[in-house]
Amino acid sequence: MTPRAVALPPDQRREALVQATLPLLLVHGRAVTTRQIAEAAGVAEGTIFRVFTSKDELVEAAVRQAFAPGRFVRDLDEVDPDAPLRERLVQMVTILQRRFTEIFGLMRAVGMVAPPDHDSEAHVRAREDVDGRLMQLLTPDADQLTMPPEQLMHVLRLLTFSASHHEIADGRLLTPSQIVDVVLDGVLKKED
Repeated sequence: MTPRAVALPPDQRREALVQATLPLLLVHGRAVTTRQIAEAAGVAEGTIFRVFTSKDELVEAAVRQAFAPGRFVRDLDEVDPDAPLRERLVQMVTILQRRFTEIFGLMRAVGMVAPPDHDSEAHVRAREDVDGRLMQLLTPDADQLTMPPEQLMHVLRLLTFSASHHEIADGRLLTPSQIVDVVLDGVLKKED
């Protein structure tokens, strides 16, 4: 018998169940059971249904949580704006790549082909917020670039996206340093 869970307010219980569900979705996809979720959360199965009407509702809440930009934004805020450009770009690409690989893994596991609410106003606002943070990290070096910072950001995001997707990259993912090296240095040998 599962020991009685510590009493939590409904919002905190929902959040705890969502957090317990996320790693299980990566392993089991939508086939995850409420028993597995309850065991991971350290609660009785019935506790789930006190705050969620169904397993599907819990799974959808976990998926929405995974797509929320919270940790991604906090990680971007930790990039040192005074670091040299190459180092700063490697930090940014590392964060972008981690975000992409986590999202791609979840989408693959639960059978999604597009993020939830991709065209919603909230998603657009979150994307604009992230873009603004990325631009703050690029703009100070605009005079060193051969393209506007907006275009560099677009190129970095596209290359990082494709270089972080197992299927697109044929399983040969690029490292953040490789991505930054291609963007900053190109692929031609330098003449001495």
